[in-house]
Amino acid sequence: MPRILAIDYGQKRTGIAITDEMQIIASGLTTIASETAILFLKDYFAKEKVEKVLIGEPKQMNGEPSQSTEIIEKFVTKFINNFPDMPIERVDERFTSKMAFQTMIDSGLKKKQRQNKALVDEISATIMLQDYLTRKMF
Repeated sequence: MPRILAIDYGQKRTGIAITDEMQIIASGLTTIASETAILFLKDYFAKEKVEKVLIGEPKQMNGEPSQSTEIIEKFVTKFINNFPDMPIERVDERFTSKMAFQTMIDSGLKKKQRQNKALVDEISATIMLQDYLTRKMF
């Protein structure tokens, strides 16, 4: 079965998570420089079967678009232009960074390790993907 990939796109860094082949478990794949995202994805899609891509949709608490919406919308357009046959689904990414940081604390990472913003982005993408998988099951 093909995998599902999640993208937590940011101005500087992009966290990427992927499911197992059974689409049960989400795992962090990597964090890359955002300007290399399309190139990274071209290479990844050539090697792995991916059925769908989730792209985080940043919103404010009241549901309105956040400040980073414009940056992400440009990426989504670029993604669609490069991968017109790849289905995408936008998912709410509110709280994922806070949840990622709390996960780092709960797992016992030291303060210096918790300052690794790349790890926060990768964990955020993983949380977004696992939440999607959980909702899909019910």
